[in-house]
Amino acid sequence: MILYFLLASLLHLTDRVEFSFLNGVVLAIGICMAISHYKHVRHDRMPYLHGFGTGIITSIVASVAFGLFFVIYTVLNPTIMDQLRARDLFGFDLSVTIAFLAILLQSVMSGVIISLVAMQYFKSPDHKPLEGIE
Repeated sequence: MILYFLLASLLHLTDRVEFSFLNGVVLAIGICMAISHYKHVRHDRMPYLHGFGTGIITSIVASVAFGLFFVIYTVLNPTIMDQLRARDLFGFDLSVTIAFLAILLQSVMSGVIISLVAMQYFKSPDHKPLEGIE
């Protein structure tokens, strides 16, 4: 997400809100790679909640790292907050702290949903439906 943000910043696309949603795509790729790696390390035998937790922890680490990077970036380039304020959809005054918390909230919530969906693909094949239900 950091590399994507730097690329968007170099191309002067940070003021366009719609490009920030591609962070979700980057996050989804990272979560899927982490779950896949964990499953491979466990010799393709992975409990469902372990994989789900791996995805959530991956999203937490990624969002904290990206949030801290954003705080540092705003110190180095304070005009970024002016660009974001000009495009804020809700009219609130956006501070660096609120932006950091918004990054954390959006990334972690997205990460939980992405992990849930990804685990439908990565779960072990021996998960069986309940017997007697037809």
